[in-house]
Amino acid sequence: MTSSATTYQPGDSPAGLFRARSWGEWVDHHSRTFFIAPAVILILIFAIFPTFYSIVFALSRVKFTATGLRFRFVWFDNFLAQFSGNEQAHFLGKLVNVSVLGWIFTAAVVALAVWWLIRSWGKTSWIGMIGRLISAAMFIFVGFLLGATLLSGNPWGTLMTTLFYVVVGCTVQFIIGTGLAFLCSQPISGKNFFRVLFFIPLMITPLGVGYAFKMVLDITKGPLQPLWDGIGLQNWAWSTDAWAARWFVILGDSWQWIPFIFIVMLAALENVSNDQVEAAQVDGASSVQIFREITWPQIVPVAVTVILIRMIEAFKIVDLPNIMTSGGPGIATESMTLHSYFLWRANDMGSSAAVAYLLLILTVVVCSSFFNYVVLGQLRKAK
Repeated sequence: MTSSATTYQPGDSPAGLFRARSWGEWVDHHSRTFFIAPAVILILIFAIFPTFYSIVFALSRVKFTATGLRFRFVWFDNFLAQFSGNEQAHFLGKLVNVSVLGWIFTAAVVALAVWWLIRSWGKTSWIGMIGRLISAAMFIFVGFLLGATLLSGNPWGTLMTTLFYVVVGCTVQFIIGTGLAFLCSQPISGKNFFRVLFFIPLMITPLGVGYAFKMVLDITKGPLQPLWDGIGLQNWAWSTDAWAARWFVILGDSWQWIPFIFIVMLAALENVSNDQVEAAQVDGASSVQIFREITWPQIVPVAVTVILIRMIEAFKIVDLPNIMTSGGPGIATESMTLHSYFLWRANDMGSSAAVAYLLLILTVVVCSSFFNYVVLGQLRKAK
């Protein structure tokens, strides 16, 4: 019996036998690499390489020629153009004639951020302090934009529109989705039917949702026309009203994504210990007290995680504002993703890639801050 799969045959030289054994051992030692290599190569081709290639676009002026594309490196000019000049109003909004209320609000945001940093000083590592400085800088920047636009009567740009979709949309969706999940977790008749009914919108593509809501909300020809006429809005066009258009986009987005939050929160609620709930009921605790003291602490890790997932998806919203309003009126409903798409359609590849990377930076900072200061904090409290 031999200890190797390679056996010695008459006529084989010792050197040849050694090479065969060495080759077999080398292949066996690197077998995991050979199995993983095809997947890694596909990721490099279809994910990592396009990402780095898009950086070249973001740092260049790109022109179409008869032989292909011509790049002229301009470094960070495409990024800086979004914060100054003609593109500033498109990306940030009109930052002129800031009102006293706007400056007071900005000062309050700065004071709050500084107070938070002072409280954190010495309680975390230097890497953690750098992260807090980045989060505080983003908080101050967004606070200034709110004060200079919304509180000063100026229109805001695609950055604030995107944050409006994320913050307001995710809040509304979480409250309604959790409420529906709580109702369906109770011993009521027909709850299995409602579980299936609430899950249906999630199976429809955003494209279909956009066209469906555009048809339903049509004032003159839609199925709700009698309702609009009954409340005296037959001559009103919601698509020309900036705030109405934003809220209707959130309405369509919420209709699609509430089922996602509903199904996840329902699973969390059904895993809550019934023994603790029954013991609290015997002690005379009210439903509100049971939810606050028993149910919520057990489902909070799932709740904050599902909000984080939903936030990441909300930053990429593009289908609904494109179909329902085409970003209008003006740029009132235009998200950063749609902004990038319009620039790409206008053959401004460099600016399109720059806006996409600004969206990436915004998403990373906001979601990382939420994860570190909310998700991890709640998980520590749950323990």
